[in-house]
Amino acid sequence: MTMTNGDTEQDALAAEVTEFPFAAVTIQATGIHPSTARLVAVDVLTFNEDGEIGEEFHAVLNPGSDPGPHHYHGLTHEEVAEGQRFSQVLRTLNRLIDGRTIVVHNAPRVWGFIVSEARRAMNAAARTNRSRGRGRGRGRRRRQRVGHVPKPAAIVDTLASARRQQIPLEDTRLAGLALALKVEAESPVATVERARQPEHETTRETNDILIDVFFAIRDNGELSTTLPADLRADRFGLQRSHIRVDAMEAPRPHPNPGVHVIGRNLVRGMEVVVAPEVEVDPDVLIEATLKAELVYSEKLTRTTSLVVCNETTDLRGKAMHAARKGIPLLADTAFLDAVSRVQNRAGR
Repeated sequence: MTMTNGDTEQDALAAEVTEFPFAAVTIQATGIHPSTARLVAVDVLTFNEDGEIGEEFHAVLNPGSDPGPHHYHGLTHEEVAEGQRFSQVLRTLNRLIDGRTIVVHNAPRVWGFIVSEARRAMNAAARTNRSRGRGRGRGRRRRQRVGHVPKPAAIVDTLASARRQQIPLEDTRLAGLALALKVEAESPVATVERARQPEHETTRETNDILIDVFFAIRDNGELSTTLPADLRADRFGLQRSHIRVDAMEAPRPHPNPGVHVIGRNLVRGMEVVVAPEVEVDPDVLIEATLKAELVYSEKLTRTTSLVVCNETTDLRGKAMHAARKGIPLLADTAFLDAVSRVQNRAGR
């Protein structure tokens, strides 16, 4: 059987993935939500079990929109304007990510931006191709082929792994986790010196640290690993589990009876928020919430009945706001025990 150029290329790519089965991915964006912000830089390092680097890739991206503040991502408006379109780098990202286990810090955000930008580029190419197809008298034009949404074998989230391993974090940024794991890294607190460094240097330094953190946290305990097929975008463009997004969109079958009173049973219709500081997989907690006919909410509001959180001191984020509003906190195991005794309103 004769080998084609396509077969040879696929064999070469497969060999590269086998030799360097991991890819560390770090991004810079104009904001926190893929639905409203855009990528302005991406850095990828492929590596193997020994920490040896295979390929290095860095690109500054021009989203064609407001690049946002310089201090947020380290790029000037001029640097962003000179950057490439995401459609120009997507096929390279496909080659570097497809089939590999990618390592990221805060997967909903990082993977969310990559998926969002890939789909935006693909949709733009499809519109252009349809427009060319309708044109007459212009001859045949080559169709745009920008690539596809990357297809990693799995996604490892170092931040979620730290949560599941109950690693205390004074700062949830990657450098904060690195310091908690005794991995060499500078403080995540901003400095004048760091602000003066070029973006490509700071982003690459972060990606180097990400690899070190991956090995350290893997040695420390179980990793939080997700399959891309198990994720989809929420209304902010963050890539969440199907269980979580379904729970956000689920109807409310019962009226909310109000704030939970410690010592009493939970009541159907109560609104539950799950903080990041839990050891049990949040999906398990969310499934238990819906099964007990409680309501899951991603956001803490005045209608929240309780917050599932294992942290009781040095509160931050959702737990801190809950404490300020007088909303009780329940540890994950205590919550799972409590949902087995949920009552209806009349039996409260």
